[in-house]
Amino acid sequence: MSPDDLRAWLASTGQPPYRVRQLQQWIYHRGARHLGAITVLPRDWREAHRHVGIGRSRLAQQVQAGDGATKLLLELEDGNTVETVGIPTAERLTVCVSSQVGCPMACRFCATGKGGYQRSLASHEMIDQVLSMGEVMGRQPTHVVFMGMGEPLLNLSAVLSSVQCFCRDLGIGQRRITISTVGIPHRINTLARKARQQLGRSQLTLAVSLHASNQSLREHLIPTAKAYPLEDLLEDCRSYVAQTGRRVSFEYVLLAGINDQPHHAVELAERVRGFQSHVNLMAYNPIPEEDFQRPRPQRVERFRQILARQGVAVSVRSSRGLDRNAACGQLRRRLSTTAAAPIPR
Repeated sequence: MSPDDLRAWLASTGQPPYRVRQLQQWIYHRGARHLGAITVLPRDWREAHRHVGIGRSRLAQQVQAGDGATKLLLELEDGNTVETVGIPTAERLTVCVSSQVGCPMACRFCATGKGGYQRSLASHEMIDQVLSMGEVMGRQPTHVVFMGMGEPLLNLSAVLSSVQCFCRDLGIGQRRITISTVGIPHRINTLARKARQQLGRSQLTLAVSLHASNQSLREHLIPTAKAYPLEDLLEDCRSYVAQTGRRVSFEYVLLAGINDQPHHAVELAERVRGFQSHVNLMAYNPIPEEDFQRPRPQRVERFRQILARQGVAVSVRSSRGLDRNAACGQLRRRLSTTAAAPIPR
């Protein structure tokens, strides 16, 4: 709830306005999972409202890779499960948030899409992912990326409501929040407009999952791209930069022998030059259902060098969690065919 909504609800139960701050402190910073745990509230009131849910999910599974990346499988109230990933460094804790149960986009190389689509998440189910990761990691999350399961622009109102909470209640600035999309017609401009309406300004980072340097290759990898020509997508990205003053990041998963050839790099550079943008290269994380292969490091570096020589801002994102199959969707799909195991200690 927003502070105004929370204040009104508390008033309806006979509690004074200063209880708002107490509730927010216990929910967002002290790990309360039900109202009965908030001991600063009157005992009789707590007992009377014990049935009122805070909105927390159940931790069904937890795995940690050797590099510290941690994946949680969270069970929602209706029994569905979603993944969230924590990526720690010395200076930051980035939480990769899911916005839907499954994903309707069906990208060929993505484990999440293989599991089908069930529904979009409510804002509290996205907020809970960040709170849960902070509790497990024992530190305050500093960055949020909507790069987990699902397509955020198909759940935009709830996504922006959760962003509002991250900014207001957890102190995470908009510039530290990234919304990633594979591309939905007309929704990028809607993101810029609605962010201004709901958040007061639009300073979010937009990341576009490109993965191809031309339309035919993109349709091969992302079937839904047929409805959104690459040139139209890039034009909407230019419009986003003009409206917000924020550069666009282009995500590009390199698949050995598919989209990692030198001519692909040259073609990609021709398309993304000329406006504020940055290319993130990632080597593919293999999944059993597809024969795509991970390119050799030398191939990744050659692709990076060609983009750099063409004047494109480019970096290579190091893979995290490879030793525990931590690519999006893998943990959920593995456990969907077995009984949920106890959390490993």
